[in-house]
Amino acid sequence: MARTTTGTALPDLSGRRAVLTGGSDGIGLVIARRLAAAGADLVLPVRSSAKGDAAAAHLRTQVPGARVTLHALDLASLASVRAFADALLGEGRPVDLLVNNAGVMTPPERRTTADGYELQLGTNHVGHVALTGRLMPLLRAARARVVWQVSVAADRGAMHWDDLQWERSYEPFAAYAQSKVAVGLFGLELDRRSAAGGWGVASALSHPGIAPTNLLAAQPGIGRPEETRDVRLIRRLSALGIAGTPETAALPALLAATAPDAGGRLYGPRRFRHISGPPAEQEPYRPLRSPDEAQRVWTLSERLAGVAFPDGGEAPGAGPGPDREHPLPA
Repeated sequence: MARTTTGTALPDLSGRRAVLTGGSDGIGLVIARRLAAAGADLVLPVRSSAKGDAAAAHLRTQVPGARVTLHALDLASLASVRAFADALLGEGRPVDLLVNNAGVMTPPERRTTADGYELQLGTNHVGHVALTGRLMPLLRAARARVVWQVSVAADRGAMHWDDLQWERSYEPFAAYAQSKVAVGLFGLELDRRSAAGGWGVASALSHPGIAPTNLLAAQPGIGRPEETRDVRLIRRLSALGIAGTPETAALPALLAATAPDAGGRLYGPRRFRHISGPPAEQEPYRPLRSPDEAQRVWTLSERLAGVAFPDGGEAPGAGPGPDREHPLPA
């Protein structure tokens, strides 16, 4: 029996374990609430314990009986990803759904992760690859669904192969778009490899369109002490019904998470240029369509994330760790 939520209907997820990154505010908190309302046992890995506590309290108020567990996770640290994954592996409970939703957007100056990667590539992409790779035994045990949150920015993005870490020059939006192209290419390649290798894991993409969130708001932690003009404009467009809202922007990820046969597909808002409206399947953006580019990103990503995905039926496991001496291909 489907449990209805505003704007979509989710199947009954009772007894299913769902891991959601970036679930403590904005679109992620809406996704969390909808999954909890559908009965999922929700795991929220959070960087800020205070925000995590507030999110859990909100969810338990909005969804009486909600099952929410908090864990510490900083996607900008591969050691933190490893510790979180080890905790779940130690519990041994299969993970039915992984939603890779967290992200950071356009720090005005170039910043790096704990492992020395450009912050947006390292957080949005490499951290999620590491998380997915390390949780693969639990995902395979559940024949899980993995959802990767991309962005309309991917339509105008490309892999900056001659300077992936933006060390010679840094352009905030181009670096953000690259991180989302990498996410999309990897997510689609995961579905292809899983199907070919019999891993039993379906991988789908979603994007929220354009909606007012904290991504472009003031974030002193990434060097943005004041909110941007863009977020003020998006709020006005949202109020006029042109852009979406956090409620509507969450729907594509929920559809990607629960629609039958969603593997290898991209879901986004269906209205003008896919920026708002009800969710629907759409053609992957042109930068996401090349299998050759996807394989190149796959190889790079395993190296940077320090994980090894199954190959020819081998059991998945962790690689030797990120390649710090030679972090990029020649």
